[in-house]
Amino acid sequence: MVTGTLVGTAPGGPAPAGLAPGAPAMGAPTAPGAPGVDDVTVLHVDMDAFYASVSLLDHPDLRGLPVVVGGGWRSVVLSATYEARAYGVRSGMPMATARRLCPPAVVVRPDHDAYARVSEAVMAIFAEVTPRVEPVSMEEAFLDVSAAGRQWGDPAAIGQWIRDTVADEQRITCSVGGAPTKAVAKMASRAAKPDGMRLVGRAEVVPFLHPMPVAALWGVGEATEGELHRLGLHTVGQLAHVPVATLRRAFGEQGAARLHALAWGRDDDPVTPARVERSVGSSETFSHDVDDPEVIRRQLLHLSERTASRMRHAGVMGRTVVLTVRFSDFTTITRSRTVAVPTDVTREVHATACALYAGLGLQRARIRLLGVRVEGITTAEETLVQGRLDEPERGWRDAERAMDRAAARFGSDAVRPASLLGRREGTPATAPRVTVIS
Repeated sequence: MVTGTLVGTAPGGPAPAGLAPGAPAMGAPTAPGAPGVDDVTVLHVDMDAFYASVSLLDHPDLRGLPVVVGGGWRSVVLSATYEARAYGVRSGMPMATARRLCPPAVVVRPDHDAYARVSEAVMAIFAEVTPRVEPVSMEEAFLDVSAAGRQWGDPAAIGQWIRDTVADEQRITCSVGGAPTKAVAKMASRAAKPDGMRLVGRAEVVPFLHPMPVAALWGVGEATEGELHRLGLHTVGQLAHVPVATLRRAFGEQGAARLHALAWGRDDDPVTPARVERSVGSSETFSHDVDDPEVIRRQLLHLSERTASRMRHAGVMGRTVVLTVRFSDFTTITRSRTVAVPTDVTREVHATACALYAGLGLQRARIRLLGVRVEGITTAEETLVQGRLDEPERGWRDAERAMDRAAARFGSDAVRPASLLGRREGTPATAPRVTVIS
């Protein structure tokens, strides 16, 4: 049973007349006042296979192929195209497993700078509609559109404008779900994937939810799903009608109340605009364990550059640099140091990370993973930088912002520190951007 307003093309279905196959379907917005539209106050917008879609912007020849975004074979899958997902490949899966499931996969190394730029642009599109935007991750957000109707029209018109604008400006697709609550809106966007829109009004919430499997509920993971199945509860409708006392014995007072409310589409969690991130960081697993000090130094520079660039893109600075080192036996240690003044400069982050590493006194220890993170985050506007206007710090900051502008225009590899060119074997960057798995 299909419930609510659905706009888009079903996966594998024909494109509407006048559209090339694969082009976004532009359904007519539902008229104001139609059932299931006027009481939709929350939209959930989720990019379709975000990391893979952004990676394909630089590799259009790979469209239609099973593409997996990830690092070396000891890392995990960051994203996969729908062609790869047809083989069973999923985000978070070990790369070795993905290789077994999908022998013809094409692996593309992640481009985190590109992801950050596109994410920032997409969030700016959302902010044109409403200031009440709650990012969930780089690729999805909730929008409170309860006050946007006078300027933008009904929720269907708003959702369609967002889909059109993201496709036109960023050349990727997104799916939109709308409902009176965040939980149902998220489930609606999942039901609309890929490249569609599903609006569920208050009257349609129960018939929309109850035929679904319990795993479809927001926040129900494998453990909760298994316990519900043990109780004989397989659909949301079955969960909705079970006595709450039965749920309390299995999930406790709060867990039972939450599950019961979700099963009836009740959720009083408001859309909360984004707050400043508490930390910004990057980590990467080596293709094989390394003990070469020069390789380690260059990797720390690579991670520091990526972290500082993300901070500048976000308009934040931080005071505490945290180093993470994971050894070949999976033992992990962290060390941190607080600098005098908040920074977003690669040179300062890298120098502090190198000092932390040197302080460990490691003698050719074999290292599996390195991470660099900056904490104590404040917005750039809140940060007093007058004390840092002397050279060379000001010169480095200006130079790195110029590099950011060049990267935004020409790509993340357009300008890089010379010491990152031609890095030695063993670092994650030695692999080409695109690798065919045979």
